[in-house]
Amino acid sequence: MTEEISHNRELWNGVNTAFTDRDGERRWLEPDLRWGLFARPESELVLLGDVAGLDVVELGCGTAGLSAWLARHGARPVGVDLSPAQLRTARRCQRRWGPEFPLVEADGEQVPLRSAVADLVVSEHGVGAWCEPERWVPEAARLLRPGGRLVFMTNSLLSALCVPDDPGPAGDRLLRGVDDVRTVRWDGGGVEHHPGHGEWVGVLGRSGFTVDALHELRPPVGAVDPEWYEIVSARWAGRWPAEDIWVARRTG
Repeated sequence: MTEEISHNRELWNGVNTAFTDRDGERRWLEPDLRWGLFARPESELVLLGDVAGLDVVELGCGTAGLSAWLARHGARPVGVDLSPAQLRTARRCQRRWGPEFPLVEADGEQVPLRSAVADLVVSEHGVGAWCEPERWVPEAARLLRPGGRLVFMTNSLLSALCVPDDPGPAGDRLLRGVDDVRTVRWDGGGVEHHPGHGEWVGVLGRSGFTVDALHELRPPVGAVDPEWYEIVSARWAGRWPAEDIWVARRTG
């Protein structure tokens, strides 16, 4: 485990205690999968489609609400996360409400699963910002069978460029350079990675993926600010995309 991953592990253990333990139970029980800061429903976005019968690996699963949704819809998920605290919340939800599926404590750069084990690898604000793309994207490719899909959500580069040094809420000015946020350790926060779109296309291509789609998400009309994420407001995200979802297919 790298120093960056170890640091992020401790950060997310603390985040789970403060926020996601409670939020994880709520998400576990939601009938529809909801994506990102502004809870865009899967029934509207249709990013995953019919998952029945698919073997799925969720990287950076957190409290595993997404994997629970997958299991309820007929998939066979495995949730992978580096935070033991978040996985404890996930196991409690499994015992209380079901369904049960494997949960693995590991980081997305080194996943202890055999190669070609999955039809779908998915991550919602899991590995996209929190792991080094040059390491986790090839690992996702290794896990996928030929023709398998990778669907992952991450922060937009633009949102990272507009965050002040504090850090605090993103404003309407570019305050950082592109190189400043490629790998950045926020004061009081974690180590994050925010490549530009061109770099994402490059690392995906070198790892054997063909990009099918890039969705730059906006909040729905009437969206409220995220409860525990202060960097981007609904108003800001309504003007500039705050979240990207990449959809790619393993062809190599």
